[in-house]
Amino acid sequence: MGVVHLSTSLSVDSLSITAFTAKPKSISFFSTRRLKPVFPTKKDSLFAGFILKIEALNSRRIAGEMEIEKGIGATQKSIVDFQSIDEGLIQKMAFDALVWSSLHGLVVGDRNVQRSGQVPGVGMMHAPFALLPMSFPESHWKQACELAPIFNELIDCVSLDGKFLQDSLSRTKKVDAFTSRLLDIHSKMIEMNKKEEIRLGLHRSDYMLDEKTKLLLQIELNTISSSFPGLGCLVTDLHRTLLNDYGEDLGLDSKRIPGNTAVGQFAEALAKAWTEYDNPRAVAMVVVQTEERNMYDQHWLCTVLKERHNVRTIRKTLAEIDREGKLLPDGTLLVDGQAVAVVYFRAGYAPTDYPSESEWRARLLMEQSSAIKCPSIAYHLAGTKKIQQELAKPNVLERFLENKEDIAKLRKCFAGLWSLDDLDITRKAIEKPELFVMKPQREGGGNNIYGDDVKETLLRLQKEGSEQDAAYILMQRIFPTVSPTFFMRSGICHKDHAISELGVYSAYLRNKEKVIMNDQCGYLMRTKISSSNEGGVAAGFAVLDSIYLT
Repeated sequence: MGVVHLSTSLSVDSLSITAFTAKPKSISFFSTRRLKPVFPTKKDSLFAGFILKIEALNSRRIAGEMEIEKGIGATQKSIVDFQSIDEGLIQKMAFDALVWSSLHGLVVGDRNVQRSGQVPGVGMMHAPFALLPMSFPESHWKQACELAPIFNELIDCVSLDGKFLQDSLSRTKKVDAFTSRLLDIHSKMIEMNKKEEIRLGLHRSDYMLDEKTKLLLQIELNTISSSFPGLGCLVTDLHRTLLNDYGEDLGLDSKRIPGNTAVGQFAEALAKAWTEYDNPRAVAMVVVQTEERNMYDQHWLCTVLKERHNVRTIRKTLAEIDREGKLLPDGTLLVDGQAVAVVYFRAGYAPTDYPSESEWRARLLMEQSSAIKCPSIAYHLAGTKKIQQELAKPNVLERFLENKEDIAKLRKCFAGLWSLDDLDITRKAIEKPELFVMKPQREGGGNNIYGDDVKETLLRLQKEGSEQDAAYILMQRIFPTVSPTFFMRSGICHKDHAISELGVYSAYLRNKEKVIMNDQCGYLMRTKISSSNEGGVAAGFAVLDSIYLT
């Protein structure tokens, strides 16, 4: 789960998105304030020779900002000519898109309505989305899809190495109370010799396309609460519908938008796990937050699970599980009197999900049970930032994977990622903080440290001389290509420069030695204004999007 992870209550605050056009006039759906955009970025994994390229990257950043000041010349070739596009046409498309969203369930809860995160149907509004798909090279799209099953296998192997997980996170445990509690549960499972024979992972690997190197670089791999399979599919359908209606006017072909099967394949994986559990009276349980304005994304998955596979679901908070849960002698988990076959976490990834000991008791209860956890505590830990950084070290992938070609494919998408006990990198990050991102062991967006704050935080940690640095990792900032786009938020269309992040979903199901499912399962495109450091639709920084293959 990570930058960008998206499962907190959906915030749809209007961003101060600005127009790159010089037209001050506003029309029905447009806000066209003019403001100079600035270069953004993100984070990531391993990058050979990165230290030697620090100065070159900094020079490129400065040159890039100077180009942006010249205007649209700094942006990549767009799928349409945004400078000359007819505003009347966009007005019609925006209206049609809002109608389509309302009729097809591309909705979230309105944060201005008190009960919108608790009662379905109350205070609904359209999810934030891009009006047109974002161009994306077909070769990099195929690369990301090819990586999905390899990352699935890697996470599964890492999850089985309890010593690696405990040792890698041992320093973090001393200074991060949340990670420490997760590790304590993991330790108890090791002491109990608890084996997860049936293992289910619903993952999403997030990438950005680096503008300078043209490399697809991984930001993070989310192993818990990989959200938006439902709404992500709907945005793909919306864009295909719009291009079917207006593609001739825009010079675009709807067939260039790849199909998105995320919600169907995630439901299939949950159904297959339910079948492996082999109790036809059992239910799948979705662990949710007390207030969830992104509940409709979750309901889409549960609806498909019921209609296509006849698997019933229940929704419970961690506190409710503690209150209603019971463990039978044979390991069966009962919640409110119902046997649970599969536990699907859409909560439990952030400290705020555990306001009391009740929630921690629930997490431990589920781990001790025979129910299939998605994710198990080991899968959860395997997706932490620190483990990502450890896997980026030389010769570590070889500990878990044998296929040299697969290892090479993974390393190709790794960007720079380091521990703060690397004094050379720490010094360089203080000197050139704009080239790095500091990341704590947190999910959900809005937690990372950028720019001068990187320098100030590193200097403060050095001055304190404590082990607090173990709570963070350093990542290379990725400088993605800037493109123009239209943002739809709160019924208003804004034009601005934007950057995008591609997430590729995948599902992995294994029963002992038998791999039942290991597939790429659709995608999630998120787009944000280029002046925003943070990412995440649920955190209020980005909008949902799809891709147009070029």
